Amino acid sequence: MSDPDPPVGSAFPRESPPPSAEAPKWERQLIERLALESLAEQRRARRWKWAFRFTLLSLCALVALVWLWPEWPGSDSGGPHSALVDVRGTISESGGESADHIVAALRAAFEDSGTAGVILRINSPGGSPVQAGYVSDEIARLRSLHPDTPIYAVIGDVAASGGYYIAAATDRIFASRSSIVGSIGVLMNGFGFVEALEKLGIERRLLAAGEHKALLDPFSPVRSEEVAHLRALLEEVHRHFIEVVKRGRGDRLAEDDRIFSGLVWSGSRAVELGLVDAFGSSGHVAREVIGAEDIVDFTVRPSHLDVLVEHLGASIARTLGAELGLGTGLLQ
Repeated sequence: MSDPDPPVGSAFPRESPPPSAEAPKWERQLIERLALESLAEQRRARRWKWAFRFTLLSLCALVALVWLWPEWPGSDSGGPHSALVDVRGTISESGGESADHIVAALRAAFEDSGTAGVILRINSPGGSPVQAGYVSDEIARLRSLHPDTPIYAVIGDVAASGGYYIAAATDRIFASRSSIVGSIGVLMNGFGFVEALEKLGIERRLLAAGEHKALLDPFSPVRSEEVAHLRALLEEVHRHFIEVVKRGRGDRLAEDDRIFSGLVWSGSRAVELGLVDAFGSSGHVAREVIGAEDIVDFTVRPSHLDVLVEHLGASIARTLGAELGLGTGLLQ
């Protein structure tokens, strides 16, 4: 006898018959194929994602390299040409115009087989006497190694103090009638806040080993013996500066003591005093003096990042610190 049907409303529903082994398999195959396609698509998406990331990182690295890497001068630049080296801004070991970069550019310019003459284009208010002396000495060395390659200085807006120190080492100096030339002197500056501290009721606590270690401390009273020592130091560095100018300019200098007083002069007056030989631009010197109108720039350019940092105020911060006496040093 067959089992009776369960009563209506029973909690035990009729059981479904088991799937037949003969049931079609296309549903399962379709599901498997869709699953495999989905997995393959995910793998392709991951590969493209990693490829995109790698390409993006490589591009960023390349851009960073271009931005961070300074432009160094090349060599063997072709036929006869005038080699140009720029000196712009404050001459220093780092920041502004690096003495190392100037020297590297000068060496490359002199060693280039096509260089008929070197033009040192100067637009600088001065800087460190040590760094200016480093460049001046290197010019003298390169002139002795390459006696057939002349070097001329061309002054732009200004070649004062350390800027002129470098110019004096060249064969001849050219300028514009309105250029600012000279400032043959040395300075050391700062501030004093002694009375301000007293009025504000601030106590200065300074510990130092060495009687004169706190030399020119802006919060301590000036000591006459220290001032005398520093004046002697400045006079010594000034004498070095004068010797360099006299050695470079020789009997072209006029008999005028004001030349070495620290005053500045126009290009027109500088010609009369013998500080400048003639009027002329870089193009004029290349074409009319050197005889090679084509100009090849050997200047070592700072990286874009250095320029950006400079514009964002790093140089202002350094200058402000020096003016406040936080980093007092010699300046030409």
